Amino acid sequence: MQRLLKRAAGATAVLTVLLWLTNAGIAAADSTGTDLGEKIPGVDKLTHGEIGLNLLWIIVGAVLVIFMQAGFALVETGFCRAKHAAHVVSTNFAIFGLGFVGFYLVGYSFMFGGYSFPGLFGYDKPVGGALIGSGHWVFLWKGGWALSGAAYSVPVMAFFLYMVAFMDTTATIPTGAMAERWKWNSFVIWGLFCGSIFYPLFGAWTWGGGWLSQLGNSLNLGFGYVDFAGSGVVHMMGGVAGLAGALVLGPRIGKYGPDGKPRTLAAHHIPMALLGTFILLVGWFGFNAASTFGATDLRFTVVAANTAIAAAFGATIAMFWVMLRAGKPDPGMMANGMLAGLVAITAPCAFVQPWAAAVIGAIAAVLVVESVWFFERKAKIDDPVGAISVHGVGGAFGVLCVGIFSDGSYGAGWNLTTTAGKGGVKGILYGGTGAGQLAAQAAGVVTIGTVMFGLALLFFFLQNKLTKGGIRPTAEVEIGGVDIPEMGVLAYPEFYGSSIHVELSEGVDGHRPMPEPVPVGQERSR
Repeated sequence: MQRLLKRAAGATAVLTVLLWLTNAGIAAADSTGTDLGEKIPGVDKLTHGEIGLNLLWIIVGAVLVIFMQAGFALVETGFCRAKHAAHVVSTNFAIFGLGFVGFYLVGYSFMFGGYSFPGLFGYDKPVGGALIGSGHWVFLWKGGWALSGAAYSVPVMAFFLYMVAFMDTTATIPTGAMAERWKWNSFVIWGLFCGSIFYPLFGAWTWGGGWLSQLGNSLNLGFGYVDFAGSGVVHMMGGVAGLAGALVLGPRIGKYGPDGKPRTLAAHHIPMALLGTFILLVGWFGFNAASTFGATDLRFTVVAANTAIAAAFGATIAMFWVMLRAGKPDPGMMANGMLAGLVAITAPCAFVQPWAAAVIGAIAAVLVVESVWFFERKAKIDDPVGAISVHGVGGAFGVLCVGIFSDGSYGAGWNLTTTAGKGGVKGILYGGTGAGQLAAQAAGVVTIGTVMFGLALLFFFLQNKLTKGGIRPTAEVEIGGVDIPEMGVLAYPEFYGSSIHVELSEGVDGHRPMPEPVPVGQERSR
């Protein structure tokens, strides 16, 4: 594995040099912004100051989304056990750089090489063109490798920073579903793969202007696949990747007893997880509202309000639903209820009325609670933080909500669609193009659930086969905690006493049980 990592680092360095040499002779675009605000045929003229305001809006949104990494780190670490805390929080930290590098070098070009957004923030011309496909059936893009050549411009820099933050969200979701039993070196390869290939591929088909986005023009399905801020492109993608990884890894040792019933492997820090959830809530306003790409698009007020409404109803309904089903509120389920509401509203937030945002958040809360129990109790898939349910199930539901609840008041001409009339995006509740829109949304969900899930499953399966000893630590390492063997440090070196807790009463898969250190004062808490 060390040899493989060295080769990967060497290949990255060589690729960087080649990309620089390839683009060194290409004249850069306007990297100062002095040309912004020039008149574009068919597009309302904005002043230089208005474009500057919109660029600032995008940058502020990017910063908020990047700060969400802190939220993910706290949520996932808090929901996991103390003996793995240094490893879990480190994966959430490192994924930012790993995914970023892959997206910077090639991922952005694969995804957005043919993208432009004339007028609003100065991104008036694409940096490249189609790499695979043509017309309404493009599958991959090219151009602007490593932000060179035509990509070296003010609007592209802002847009890249915003979009790389979204990519890192997808990349970090599997770190929760696969927590406590994932080798560090194997995780590193995932981060690079996600940023360079996995995320940009589906992104090219949707936000990049590829074939799914053009289903309106090609097959007369509404406005094509519509996903305002990423219920599918970001969250469901991360959810199916986490599902694939969890299937390859298998459940944590001790999660299921000899009778097959799930055991509670208790979270070590609930306050940390809930604090992380609040941080994610704050960051989500950058995720959704800033996806208008401009403060001059006043629809951002609707987006922000709908985001908060769905979050509030998600948390509240999850609390009541768990109380109804289990007798007491579960802090973890309340947090996941809020997150599910946020995930579900992310795709339709700009297209629905406030009442619909409340309904979406409420339904998402019930879905996530039942989904967590289904995967744990019926499917026997171990997901320590509920990431598969929150992001995978919640993301799929959010994508479909565009084709159900959108009221037609916003989104005219979305995806450059010319076949859907003059109105905005409509769902089936509002007639018109609603049936076709729901079909386009369903096509996106099916594509993620089959093609992209299959790609992630193939990646983890091959990685597990090609890695010496597989991508999972030994049973002894896992039971004792991966912090020292994988990271060389304990998250809480002063937190352990001399008491021991035997996690298993019997061997599992031929492995001998080992004592697990427990926090002082909590010897009988389990």
